[in-house]
Amino acid sequence: MVLLGSIINALAIILGAFLGNIVSFPENIKDIIMHAVSLAVIIIGISMALQTSNIILPFASLIIGSIIGELLNIEKQLAKLGDRLQKSMKPKDGPDGSNTFTQGFLTATLVYCIGAMAVIGGLNSGLQGDHSVLFAKSMLDGISAIFFAASLGMGVAFSALPVFLYQGAIALLATFIAPILSDPVLLEITATGGILILAIGLNMLKLTKISVGNMLPSIFVSIFLTLLVNFFL
Repeated sequence: MVLLGSIINALAIILGAFLGNIVSFPENIKDIIMHAVSLAVIIIGISMALQTSNIILPFASLIIGSIIGELLNIEKQLAKLGDRLQKSMKPKDGPDGSNTFTQGFLTATLVYCIGAMAVIGGLNSGLQGDHSVLFAKSMLDGISAIFFAASLGMGVAFSALPVFLYQGAIALLATFIAPILSDPVLLEITATGGILILAIGLNMLKLTKISVGNMLPSIFVSIFLTLLVNFFL
């Protein structure tokens, strides 16, 4: 079953998010969990960003992608989606519940989708029927979802849908996209996504207010720019 690894991964995220959401912590514990998760997200982002082989590529991707995202106003659309989803859910805490819901959805989606394990796992599932990478990723994602949900709420659980669609699409189209997702392309996707994850971590610590949603097209721009540079070099 080609989609088995993606299905298990999505279920692990949902289970972890529910476990994290049902645990009740005092406010001071919630705060320290949020700080710890934020720092972990920042470290993940930095480690991914440093994987680039040409720093100009992720920078150019961010600039071009951010302009596209700003024109499309993706951040506003994500906020509306988060508000609609959150109406049927109990806010995690305080009047900022809807914002936290959207932030949890976006944070978890980026962390779980960007990186080598998601792509390689999807390709292995599609090309070889080998789900071992996605099974290992499921364990990691499920555990981290507990802590994400404990601080950011049930928006984390809804990240299971884009994770399933993303990894499932890679598995189903593996034969066609394997030549495109070469090692250089994967490096620049990871680096560009890492910068976005770093921005999310800074937002979580309330040090900045970066419209990360409007920067999401940067990931797709990085694929095009890397292919373009490799074609001419």
